[in-house]
Amino acid sequence: MNKRKDKVSRLAQKFAMRIKFERERRGISQDKLAKFAGVGHSTISQIEGLVCSPSLDVVEKISRALGYSPSELIADEQIIM
Repeated sequence: MNKRKDKVSRLAQKFAMRIKFERERRGISQDKLAKFAGVGHSTISQIEGLVCSPSLDVVEKISRALGYSPSELIADEQIIM
């Protein structure tokens, strides 16, 4: 199993996949999403890279920047990539 995935919860993995999918679908960079959300670029990079789990505050900021509620980004939906 991927060691990075072992470091974060399944919920954090799902959130990371969704924000990356939504960010790429919109054609925006990690840096631009970070600015929209009011967080550091490294925060987005670490979340998407499964280096760390985001705090609830960060989950809310990123979700809102993408136009979703936090629950919408962690819902049990299949992501088609």
